[in-house]
Amino acid sequence: MPRSTVLLVNPSKPAAKSAAASVRELVMAHGTLLGEFAAESAPLPPEVARADLVVVFGGDGTLLSQSRRCLDIRGSLLGINMGRLGFLAEFDLPAIREQAAGIFGDGPISTESYGVLRVDVARGGRIEFSGLALNDAVVTAGPPYRMISAAITIDGHAGPSMAGDGVVVCTSLGSTAYNMSAGGPILSPAVDGLAITPIAAHSLSFRPVVVPGSSRVEISVAKANSDVSGLGTTLVLDGQSHFTIRTGDLIRIVRDGRAVRLVRNPRSDYWSRLIGKLYWASTPRT
Repeated sequence: MPRSTVLLVNPSKPAAKSAAASVRELVMAHGTLLGEFAAESAPLPPEVARADLVVVFGGDGTLLSQSRRCLDIRGSLLGINMGRLGFLAEFDLPAIREQAAGIFGDGPISTESYGVLRVDVARGGRIEFSGLALNDAVVTAGPPYRMISAAITIDGHAGPSMAGDGVVVCTSLGSTAYNMSAGGPILSPAVDGLAITPIAAHSLSFRPVVVPGSSRVEISVAKANSDVSGLGTTLVLDGQSHFTIRTGDLIRIVRDGRAVRLVRNPRSDYWSRLIGKLYWASTPRT
């Protein structure tokens, strides 16, 4: 039976609107189009909950934001890259055109489910903030850009104390984002793990570690930054959601229990994208 499809378009990407017009025709030729909406439509259009397939036009950031919004739908998300990198959004227009009959019709599609993190901030015994992250939770020092300090526990066991510019806790899917830039390990998406990576630690011996994905990671902030504007040390989820952290806050990171299902491009693979997009182990260029 042909699939029912919704298109979510990032209006800030100039190429997204024209790409959506092309894909709209493909959907109507091979399946059923339930609607086309701006990616940040609020509330989430009801058609999304009924769709078999939600096609997201944008970059990796757009796919991340829409994945968090669509956690409770029955359909799968397919990312069409209109951004710079397109590591998570595996498809481009040529790939969609080549595979349209199978994707929008009744052909088999390959999907992968990725778990989501729930991140809570406790202050004075009360939860002041809760959010979700598909890629990572980052504590960054912020203005006035002095070192911060925190203690890390894993499943209730005392871990290291750190002083530096912050710390990244990421999923396997998010290991190629901030974690990688900070010198953390790249984890295959098939690995159910979390990487804990310091940002510019004031220590020669603080090395990144990988813990089970079921772990409860807690970051107790012993010293945070703050300036006269009220800004300072900040918790950042997937580079998109922000919350100001104060000295004494406890940040708790656990598995949410829900997952997002993404459509995989069968003509691509994780390792080739590492080489082609992130230049994994590339030789120096002249």
